[in-house]
This record gives sequence, structure tokens and C-alpha cells, in this order.
Amino acid sequence: MGWIGETVDSIKSIKIRQLLTQAVTLGMIVTSALIIWKALMCVTGTESPVVVVLSGSMEPGFQRGDILFLTMTKEPIRTGEIVVFSVNGRDIPIVHRAIKVHERGNTGEVDVLTKGDNNEVDDIGLYEEGQIWLHRHHIMGRAVGFLPYVGWVTIIMTEKPIIKYILIGVLGLLVITSKD
Repeated sequence: MGWIGETVDSIKSIKIRQLLTQAVTLGMIVTSALIIWKALMCVTGTESPVVVVLSGSMEPGFQRGDILFLTMTKEPIRTGEIVVFSVNGRDIPIVHRAIKVHERGNTGEVDVLTKGDNNEVDDIGLYEEGQIWLHRHHIMGRAVGFLPYVGWVTIIMTEKPIIKYILIGVLGLLVITSKD
């Protein structure tokens, strides 16, 4: 039977204590990942410290699949900065460049108009109806660095969910059948 037979035999020979140990180890890994994510949120000041570029609207600067690292400080957004924003009615954040900034009186607050580098027109059509500026609460962060192409893993698993389920199944089998 080969590999499948060995895997089935391995699963049958698992003792309860070994299974509990593996479950606790998996729980610790997941918990550690969540703690790291929350720590990054605190350090960067944004609810999403890492995002994946999902479209080609920012080419040639950023390619589809690039991972962007975000931060959000009290400093106002300036023209030319890459920002990630979210508008009501859209689940997925958008990564575009600030092309115009409008300062509001003495408050220091700024309104921002964005556009993808590879797009012909600005983003007013992406905003809510009647909205022509992004306000501070729309902006999730500004890009401070990137890692090229690593985000393709996320894109593939989102566009082809079967791959995600196969990967989770294989990893689960590896955890269950490991001898350590």
C-alpha cells in the first residue's frame, strides 16, 4: 500500500497522550501567531500591519502578490505616499497613491484623494456615492516597505480554495503522524 498504508497504520497507533500533546503544540503555534499579529498591530498603529497587493493597479511600483508593511502615525498623509484604505461597501482594502491632499483649516486634519499608478483616473469612483475625499478613518496605514511576490500564496489560496483545504489537510496529517 505504500505511503497511504503507512499513514493509516500510523494514525491507528496514536495514543491519547500523544494526540493531546500534538493538539496542545498546535494550539501553542496558533496562539503564538495571534500574539505576534496583535503585537505588530500595537507597534505599527494599524489594524492590518501587513497587506497583499491584489491587483495590477499599482504597477510598476508594486506587482500583484507583493506584501506591503504598513504603519499609521499621527503625522498627516502627504502627496505621493502609498496608502491602504477601506471604504464602506467594500470588504477588501485598496492600495493606492495619495495624489492630492487637502488640509482642513487649523486642525491639521487632511483629506486625501488617491489613484492607482497604473490607472487612468483617480479613485473617486471607488469611494462611496457623493464622497470625493478619504478621511483619516478610511485610511488603514501607509506603506513603509514591501516584500515582492510572497503574497502569491494568499492570492492562490483565495482564488482556488481547494488548494487551501488540501494544504490544511496535509499539514493536519503531518501533525497527527509525526513521531515527536
